[in-house]
Amino acid sequence: MEPMKPMKPIEPMKPMEPMKPMPAMEKWWPDDLGHASSSGSQNNVRYAFFAEKHRLLIEEHGSVRTYDSGGHQINGVSQQQSHGQSLAFTSETGVVDLDELKQVS
Repeated sequence: MEPMKPMKPIEPMKPMEPMKPMPAMEKWWPDDLGHASSSGSQNNVRYAFFAEKHRLLIEEHGSVRTYDSGGHQINGVSQQQSHGQSLAFTSETGVVDLDELKQVS
């Protein structure tokens, strides 16, 4: 039976690189709308909401649609995957289906 060899000392951990900030979402909407109050993307669909202009823009497959948001303050998006894809947004009053908003272009 061979004698047990002594354990080698553990090397100290190398310092980790500091986290890099996430890149800002590129601006894909017209300049006249200004700064988006909220924006995001999910499953190849992007949205940007402009509270002062009451506009919600949806970009899907390279095509942009504009909706009048009425009195809603849009702050999030979700997609229903069953029975085709439908978009729903969250606002201060709860869920807002895209079908509830008037498309203006």
